Amino acid sequence: MSTERTTDVVPEWKKGEVDEIAGLIENFESIGVVDIEGIPSRQLQKMRSELYGEATLRMSRNTLLNRALDRIDEGLESLGEYLTGHVGLVGTNDNPFALYKHLEASKTPAPINAGEVAPNDIVIPEGDTGMDPGPFVGELQSIGANARIDEGSIQVLEDSTVVEEGETVSADVANVLSELGIEPKEVGLDLRAVYADGVLFESDELELDIAEYRDDVAAAATAARNLSINAEYPTERTAPTMLAQASGEAKSLGLQAAIESPELMDDLVSTADAQVRALAANVDDEEALPEELQDVEEPAAEPEAAPDESDDEDTETEPAEDDEAEAEDDDDDESEAGEGLGDMFG
Repeated sequence: MSTERTTDVVPEWKKGEVDEIAGLIENFESIGVVDIEGIPSRQLQKMRSELYGEATLRMSRNTLLNRALDRIDEGLESLGEYLTGHVGLVGTNDNPFALYKHLEASKTPAPINAGEVAPNDIVIPEGDTGMDPGPFVGELQSIGANARIDEGSIQVLEDSTVVEEGETVSADVANVLSELGIEPKEVGLDLRAVYADGVLFESDELELDIAEYRDDVAAAATAARNLSINAEYPTERTAPTMLAQASGEAKSLGLQAAIESPELMDDLVSTADAQVRALAANVDDEEALPEELQDVEEPAAEPEAAPDESDDEDTETEPAEDDEAEAEDDDDDESEAGEGLGDMFG
């Protein structure tokens, strides 16, 4: 008959450990769980030092980490399901996207050992191995590399995939890769999940193409601006363009209606002069014309103005190329959008 050993007494060191972890959690705006499986102790210590100023890494027993998360009771307990295997907690005041980007950038190449699973296709590249002729050419050939001795050294004749992604690395492959200095895997802190501002983010949700995201934001801003203009809904950003359009339309109407106003007088006189010259050029009897209109050639026809697309609500309105003030506004918009994204993604 077996009996389960239980105790109501929690060791003081455990209480102190949970207190310290809970205090760390409360000091940061974002808390994440990172996988530290397979990272050598020396590299792990280096990674912790590189995080200084950006984030803090804390490792302990998973049960104690879980108790600390439960104690805070602000939704952080949802991170508990990710506390399996060799993990640690990372705290930062950066947003989750910046944390993920920083951890990914800090990863370094590392050799792979026999018995490990290949994270991707492992390829021995074409070229001179720098190895002198000897038994090593046979080792290369035995693991599937197309190699031979040529010009006094061992050459790989073409890129050779020796292990496919997901396959287990054999001792022979690991030895050959080590001899060639090929490091096919990356070592670093793998972010499993982050809790921030009441939202739980998993790692695949944090992997973003920043350039593509920036383009999407810029396109959305342009579409919103065009919608505001076409819907005749003035805002601080669109009012200058709308006023410029209204001014142009008013001027066009004034010219067509021949309204005599100081602002239109020069254009009206130019139009009238062109009409008189066109009429004079079509009179066959020059003697019937005043002297100043004799030998007048018909003025070249002005190109037809493009139809005003602003009347079409479905047509996007773009700023005029010669509108320097509007161009400056657009530059300001792009600059502000870029700064905003920089703050978001670090």
